[in-house]
This record gives sequence, structure tokens and C-alpha cells, in this order.
Amino acid sequence: MTKYVGVLTAGGDSPGLNAALRGIGKAALGHYHMQVLGFRDGFRGLMENRTMALDGATLSGILTIGGTILGTSRDKLHRMDLGGRQMDMTDVIVDNYAKHHLDVLVCLGGGGTIKNAFRLAQKGMHVITLPKTIDNDVAMTDVTFGFDTALGVATEAIDRLHSTAHSHHRIVVVEIMGHRTGWLTLGAGIAGGADVILIPEIPYTLERVTEAILRRSRGGKGFSIVAVAEGAMPAEDAAALRMAEERRGQAERKGDRQHAKAALVELATGQVGHTIRLAKQLEMHTGLESRVTILGYLQRGGAPSAADRLLATRLGTACATLIDSDVYGVMVAARGEDTEPVPLEKVVGKRKMVPLDHPWFQSARLVGTCLGD
Repeated sequence: MTKYVGVLTAGGDSPGLNAALRGIGKAALGHYHMQVLGFRDGFRGLMENRTMALDGATLSGILTIGGTILGTSRDKLHRMDLGGRQMDMTDVIVDNYAKHHLDVLVCLGGGGTIKNAFRLAQKGMHVITLPKTIDNDVAMTDVTFGFDTALGVATEAIDRLHSTAHSHHRIVVVEIMGHRTGWLTLGAGIAGGADVILIPEIPYTLERVTEAILRRSRGGKGFSIVAVAEGAMPAEDAAALRMAEERRGQAERKGDRQHAKAALVELATGQVGHTIRLAKQLEMHTGLESRVTILGYLQRGGAPSAADRLLATRLGTACATLIDSDVYGVMVAARGEDTEPVPLEKVVGKRKMVPLDHPWFQSARLVGTCLGD
């Protein structure tokens, strides 16, 4: 019997989403003779029943295009914003799934998307997820699609900043995406030859960073490139953040929404402005002019790299094969040059941090890069 497949993209946009949609769609339509229906703007589109046919004509020509033809959103099923009110729309989504006679819902996204998909699986829906994020922080997969493209963009930015830093004898602090993990900053910092790399996994001390820059200055190098992740912070701030997280966890376990909300505000406040503050401190302590460049959404835009097109296509076609074999409740993970279905319960709520014994750290230290510790 013909299988009916629903597909959506959720969370932040990422290079490779369209390549993954194409991989799923072409394999499902052409090889397995399934029907594929897209939902616009993530889980919100599924809740509002806004659809888009994913047929041969729609899928043609999208391999090289960035973003997602389906659109996306960051909605949480159990707290969806409806005119200023937060409501649990999980049951509505389950009903729409049934109305379309779907055999499976495929969700392309990162950690938040996996949490939503897992909730739906617990409600009895057949779901499969594909790991997408430029942060590369989804657990239980070698790599996520979007990461390689963003890595190339961030590396090129550091390459270009070298000439300006050298010409003006400046410290250039470049902020790279990564609130909780440092894969992108560490990789781009090494590939771009940054002199200092600061990531969330290693809280830094201002003294160590200052020493590294002054050492370069004394050696005749009057400029430095500092690659810093959004979530990187000095040791004292990292300790305060951990305490705020603990208070939030305690409040949530007690059902104390007011204190949980206050802890969330404290967390958000504690993560703002570190990069600009760092640049000012380095200027004051080194006597060198300092400038900040924040790459922001540039890292998420544009055409996917060849590696991301290949990865997204591999994961997408593997997803269609799993559907044909009635394998559900899994994430399609990258394993070497192959793929592997990983049960969602092993992935949900977990984050892949950069291990402190990762070979990238050793390489960075051996070429003289300061990691702030």
C-alpha cells in the first residue's frame, strides 16, 4: 500500500535543509512510490494545517538553495504562542496527523525539534528526525548538516579579518555562533589561524588571554585575532551561570514558576555582552586598539557546501529507506560514511559538547593557540 509521508523543517534555518528535503522526497516518490506532503513553517504549519505538496516539480532545482522552501519556526508544542497566550497544541497536531492519513512525520531540526518529535512519538505518532544545526551539537550523530557550510563561512571571515588586523595593528575579536557549544568556533579558529580561541567548554581568564596577546606583541606581531563563541565567558561568570541554572532547575522541580522565570531572566542577562566587554578589556590591558566583528546570521545563510549537500542527501535517502522498512521513533544519524537509526529516547534532551580530550584541542595548543585556560 502507498505510504503517506509528512515533512517539516523546524528551528533555525540551516544550509542543507532543501538538499535533505530533496533526498527524502525523490527517494520516497521515485523509488518507494510514496506520497509526500510538506507542512509550512514547522510545527506551527502542522498545527494550522498549512500544507505544500512535495512533488517532482517542487523538489526540482532546490539542491543548491540555502534556507528551506517549507519555512520554519521555533514553536514548542506544549507552549505555543497563540495571540499572546501559551497553549498546549499537541493534541491538535496529533489530530491533523490523523486527518491527513499520514504513516510518518519527518522532522528536520536540532535539539528543540527532537524534543517536539519525541512528545509526538509518546502520543503514538510515527516520527523520524534528521539532525540539522550549524552548531553541530546534536547528540549521537557524527555531524549535523549545516555545520560544514557555516564552518567555511566563519573560516573565510577570519581569513579576511587577518589583513585588516595586520594593517592597523589591532586586536580583532570575531564572534561566532555557539551559545552552548564551541564546535564552530574551535573549527573555524583553527582553520583560520586565530591566535586565541574561546569557547563555552573552557571558561577563560582575562589574564591568560592578555598574556598571549602581549607575548605576540613582544615577538614583533602587533595584531591578534580572537575567535570567541557567543556562549564563551570568563570563569567567574560561568560559575554564576551554573548557579542560576541550578536555581532554575530547583524552582521547576518544585513547580515554582515565578522563581523559575526569574532564573531564566538571570540566565539570559548573564549571556549578553561578553564579546564587547572582552574587546574593551583587552584594549585596556594591552594598549592595542580592539575591534569587534559579529558574524551573526551570515553563518546560516547561502548555498550549502558540497559536503553538506552530500550529507543531507545521504540522511534524506536513508530516511526514506527506514520508512519503507517501518522503522520509526528514530533519528537518522551519520556514522562515518554510513547512517544509523538511533532511538529518540537516546537523543532527546542531550547536547554534544566538544570533549576536552578532542584532537582539535591538542592541535590548537601545539600550534600555539591560546584557549584562555
